[in-house]
Amino acid sequence: MVVVQHSNFLGSLLESAVASHCSLFGRAVHAQILKTHHTPLPSFLCNHLVNMYSKLDHLTSAQHVLSLTNTRTVVTWTSLISGCVHNARFVSALHHFSNMRRECISPNDFTFPCVFKALSSLQMPVTGKQVHALALKGGMIYDVFVGCSAFDMYSKTGKTGLLIDASKMFDEMPGRNLATWNAYISNAVLDGKLLDAIGAFKELLCLNGEPNSITFCAFLNACSDMSSLELGRQLHAFVIRGGYREDVSVSNGLVDFYGKCGDIMSAEMVFSRIGRKNVVSWCSMLAALVKNHEEERACMVFMRAREEGVEPTDFMISSVISACAELGGLEFGRTVHALSVKACVEENIFVGSTLVDMYGKCGSIENAEQVFGEMPMRNLVTWNALMGGYAQQGDVDMALHLFEEMTLGNCGITPSYVTLVSILSACSRARAVERGMQIFESMRVNYGIEPGSEHYACVVDLLGRSGFVERAYELIKRMPIHPTISVWGALLGACRMHGKTKLGKIAAEKLFELDPDDSGNHVILSNMLASAGRWEDATLIRKEMKEIGIKKNVGYSWIAVKNKIHVFQAKDNFHEKNHEIQAMLDKLKGEMKKAGYVPDTNLSLFDLEEEEKASEVWYHSEKIALAFGLIALPLGVPIRITKNLRICGDCHSAIKFVSGIVGREIIVRDNNRFHRFKDGWCSCKDYW
Repeated sequence: MVVVQHSNFLGSLLESAVASHCSLFGRAVHAQILKTHHTPLPSFLCNHLVNMYSKLDHLTSAQHVLSLTNTRTVVTWTSLISGCVHNARFVSALHHFSNMRRECISPNDFTFPCVFKALSSLQMPVTGKQVHALALKGGMIYDVFVGCSAFDMYSKTGKTGLLIDASKMFDEMPGRNLATWNAYISNAVLDGKLLDAIGAFKELLCLNGEPNSITFCAFLNACSDMSSLELGRQLHAFVIRGGYREDVSVSNGLVDFYGKCGDIMSAEMVFSRIGRKNVVSWCSMLAALVKNHEEERACMVFMRAREEGVEPTDFMISSVISACAELGGLEFGRTVHALSVKACVEENIFVGSTLVDMYGKCGSIENAEQVFGEMPMRNLVTWNALMGGYAQQGDVDMALHLFEEMTLGNCGITPSYVTLVSILSACSRARAVERGMQIFESMRVNYGIEPGSEHYACVVDLLGRSGFVERAYELIKRMPIHPTISVWGALLGACRMHGKTKLGKIAAEKLFELDPDDSGNHVILSNMLASAGRWEDATLIRKEMKEIGIKKNVGYSWIAVKNKIHVFQAKDNFHEKNHEIQAMLDKLKGEMKKAGYVPDTNLSLFDLEEEEKASEVWYHSEKIALAFGLIALPLGVPIRITKNLRICGDCHSAIKFVSGIVGREIIVRDNNRFHRFKDGWCSCKDYW
C-alpha cells in the first residue's frame, strides 16, 4: 500500500514537471524513481515518464523509456504520440502510430484525435481516410471527440477536394458537442463559406446550444470578412444580454471585429471596458488603430501598455513599428527596435521584415540594410520591404541588384505581384526606361504574373517622367484592363511635369469621372494651367470646385523632435517658437539670395504680382518645418521632414540651397518618394 502511494506521489510530481515546463525537475523525479523502484518499472510510472519527456520535447528520452517498458499499452503509445503532436512533430507522431499498430495495439478515443490533428497539419487527406476507416472499423468514430477531430481533419484538408467528405462527416455524426460546432463554424470561415458559418451559429442557438468564446470569435471573423458591421453589432448585443461581456477573449474578438470594419470608436469603447486586459487585448487595439490609419494613437496605446507593465510580443512590436513607418517616426521606431532586442524578438521574421520596412520608409536605408543582413531567415515580404526602400530612394541600381540576387542567386525566390510593382517603381523614379520596359514586358513569360493596374501605373509614370508622355497615353489606350485612378494620375503628373496641358486635361477629366471628390486632381490641373499662364482657365477650375463643394486637401509638414511631432501648415504662425522660426526664415532668405536662389513663382496658385508670388511660395509648410528643425535639432543630426502631399518645385529648390548653406543633411519624405538633400544636391536628381 505504501509503495502504491509513493508511486502515485511520484506520478503527480511528473505531472507537475509538465505543467511547469521544467525538464530538470522531471529528470530529478526520474532519478528518484530509479533509486526507489526495481526494473522493469511499473507501466503506470513508465506512462508518466513517456508523457513527461514527450510533452517537454525530449523525444529521444521518451523513446528510450518506451523501449525499456516491458508492457507497452495504448496509454504508453498515446502519451508519446500526443507529446509529438503537442510539439508540432507530426511526422514522428505518425511514425509512432505505425509502430503501435505493428504491435497490434488498437488506438483509443485519445489516440485518434492526436493522429487526425497530425494528418490535418501535414495535409495528408488520403492517409486521413485510412485512419477514418480504422476508427469506423473499431467503432470509435461514433465517439463525439473522435468524430469531431475527423471532421476537423477533412475540413482543414478540404483544399484537396475533400470538403464534401467533411460535410458528410458532419451530417452523419450521431452527436455533436460544442467543439464540433466550433470546428464547423471556424472551418467554414477559413474556407470563405461565411453564410454557412452564420447559418450554423443560428442552428446551434435553435438547438439550445451554449456558445463559448471560440464560437463568438469565429462568428465575428465571419462578420469582419463580410464587412457586415450590422450583423456584428447584433452579436455584440447578444453577448451583453447573455452575460458574456466579461469574457476577455470575446472582448478581444469584438475589438478586432470593429477595427477590421472601420468602427474605431466602438473598438476603443470595448477596449476601455475590458477589466483585466491581457496581451491579446493590447495587440488587438494596436492592430485596429494601425489598420484605420491612427498611427499616432497606436504609438500612444503602445506606451500605455508599457507603463502598465505589459511585456511586448512579436505581434505588438510589429504593429507599432508599422505605425512608426507610416508616421516617419524614426526616433520612436529606433526605441521600439531596442525594445525588440531586449524582448529577444528582433530575429522573428515578421518583426525583422517590419523593421526593414520602417527604416526604408523613414529614409534610413543604411539601417534597413543592416537589419536585413542580420536576419537569420528572410521571406518574400522581407525582400519586398528592402526593395521598396530602394524604390522610394530612387536607387534603381541597388533595387535591381537585390531583385537579381533574390531571383537568380541561392535564394531562388519567385517574385510576387508586389515585388514587380516595387522594381518598376524604382525604374520609374530613376527614369530607367529600357530596363523598366524589359521587366514589364517579360512579366508574363518569366514570372507568370499578369500585369495589373499598379504595374501599368508605374510604366505610365516611367514613360511620362522620361518625357515620353504621348507614348504613355498610347499605352493606356492599349491596356487590356480598364485604366484606374493611379494610371490616369500618373499621366496627369507627367503632363504637369512637362507642361502638356492638352493631354493633361484629358487625364484630369478621366480622373474627375472616376473620383469626383478628390480635390488633388482639380488642383493639379488648375496649377498646370496657371503655370502655362492660363489664369482664367485655372480660376474656372477652382470656381467649379467651390460650386461642387470640393475642398482642397490641406498641405501639412511635420517633424519629430524628442519624440514629439510638430505639425505645420502654409503661413503657419501658431507654434510656440514662431518668433525664432520667422527669424530663421528671414536669415535663410538673405543667405539663399546671395547664393543665387530665385523663387519659382510659376508655382504660386494665384495671379499676383511677382513680389507677392515670391512671398506666397516662401511660407510653404515644408520651409517652416525646416526652419524649426534648424533651431530645434543639434548640429550633426539629420533633419527629417514628412509631408502629406508632394513637395513643390520651389521648396525642392530652396531646400537644396539650404542644405549647402548650413551644411546639414535634410531628408524630406512626401507622398511620392524620399528626397535626401546634402551639400546642395538631392538624391532624386531633380526627378521629383
